[in-house]
Amino acid sequence: MLPRLFFGLALFGCLVLTALGGGGNNNRYSREVNEKETQREAIEFRVLKLNQVWEKAQRLHLSAVKLTELHSDLKMQEKDELNWKKLKAEGLDEDGEKEAKLRRNFSVILAKYGLDGKKDTQVVSNYINDGTENDVLDDPRLNKLWNRAKSSGKFSDEELDKLWREFKHHNEKTREYNILLDTVSRTEEIHKNVISPSEDEVKEEVLHGKHTELKEKIRSINQGFERLHKLSHEGYDLASEFEEPKVIDLWDMARMANFTERELESFREELKHFEAKIEKHHHYQKQLETSYMKLKHVEGTGDKDHIHRNKEKYSMLAEKTKELGYKVKKHLQDLTSRISRGGLQHNEL
Repeated sequence: MLPRLFFGLALFGCLVLTALGGGGNNNRYSREVNEKETQREAIEFRVLKLNQVWEKAQRLHLSAVKLTELHSDLKMQEKDELNWKKLKAEGLDEDGEKEAKLRRNFSVILAKYGLDGKKDTQVVSNYINDGTENDVLDDPRLNKLWNRAKSSGKFSDEELDKLWREFKHHNEKTREYNILLDTVSRTEEIHKNVISPSEDEVKEEVLHGKHTELKEKIRSINQGFERLHKLSHEGYDLASEFEEPKVIDLWDMARMANFTERELESFREELKHFEAKIEKHHHYQKQLETSYMKLKHVEGTGDKDHIHRNKEKYSMLAEKTKELGYKVKKHLQDLTSRISRGGLQHNEL
């Protein structure tokens, strides 16, 4: 009986020691797994330079909405860069035009959010709300039109909000045009110093592509300004087809493309779905702004439980806003490509 008892106790002791030792190893393993998970979460993008931009942006005083917008733009850039790497591996970008366009798009993103290191870059920072009080219109003509519209009495508060979105959209298009123009000017300087004739041919094609893009952008800008001028003086037409600036642009472009009546009608229906997607994104942006303001207020109270709940809600809204932002930009890219394939009829400027 006693030998059995001693054997049982000895076995139990070994099991306890093994469990304790194993627990230590398990804890260490869990810690390593958690550390790896944290590192993985910190790597937002598969392209190194995009991660660097994202990390830099988080150190700046960008609003909550601007950060989610930047994230969506970087996601689109990542998608395009990874697609380009596949094309390059298959030898499908011999003239380098797709690579050049990627660089231009990246320059636009950096300038848009004040991440290009230029002192004169205007970016909305240190503000939570992206409303009319905090944004700046670069063109004095736009400021004049906006002030006229505000004081005209022709617009309700809701219509003024809608009109301001159109002004901001136009302002952004103008900024992108100026960045592209600057890129083309610098490329042309390099182009003058080319020695190899074969290299010269390739760069000529790239420059032609850029000039075509410039023409398309300036044409869109001129049309947009005419629309804003008319709106500021006459107010909104109740029978207008669409309300969102991006959708209005797409519809104008589609009507000038070589679409059949049936294709145009199908495109109109798709634009309605796209507009609904944009409105949903705007809704989440507003929710995110409100959540951010509430979180900042709660953090001042020191109530840990309350802070934790608000942080969770804010994180959830930020993720949803990023996701919707990416879907909107992806859909916009797809619709724009469809119009291009439809064959826009461009007049020489």
